[in-house]
Amino acid sequence: MTSSVVYDACVLYPPPLRDFLMQLALTDLFRAKWTDAIHDEWMHNRQAARPDIKPEELQRTRQLMDSGVRDALVTGYEFLIPTLSLPDENDRHVLAAAIHSQASVIVTFNLKDFPEESLAQYHIKVTHPDDFISYLYHINAAKVLQAAATHRHRLTNPKKTVEEYLDTLLKQGLPQTVNLLREMATAI
Repeated sequence: MTSSVVYDACVLYPPPLRDFLMQLALTDLFRAKWTDAIHDEWMHNRQAARPDIKPEELQRTRQLMDSGVRDALVTGYEFLIPTLSLPDENDRHVLAAAIHSQASVIVTFNLKDFPEESLAQYHIKVTHPDDFISYLYHINAAKVLQAAATHRHRLTNPKKTVEEYLDTLLKQGLPQTVNLLREMATAI
């Protein structure tokens, strides 16, 4: 799969999921995409939920994401926003970014906000992060396992055993992914 995939803000909000999705973006199985507006949304929500996190820390994460994943930042899509119709008008920017970047998938927890009939004309599908990662696993298990292993080994405060790591992913709403990874736990 070499198509582009837009990450919605809700999948970038929780650090463990964001970090795993970022690691997967480095596998070259797909091209991850997002916008400044998507960044602004997840960062705003993160700051609201965790006022103890310094804005500079979130800004650093944003910069690392933008510099770490080649051509991830979508720009110039804004003109499409008023032409789009979705149940929640505040989600139109995500669809506009997907259309402009020629993405084939939007990865989000908010499936109902992106109805199939609204996306079909643009040949874009919406998928839950668990389904997305499971799909990637079936395309290239070795790369997903390597991404998971790299992600787990980067967690140093505190370090996590494989089982603790899988529990963390389970808490992110990834039961299919965890079942697949559990079968190959020695690789992560």
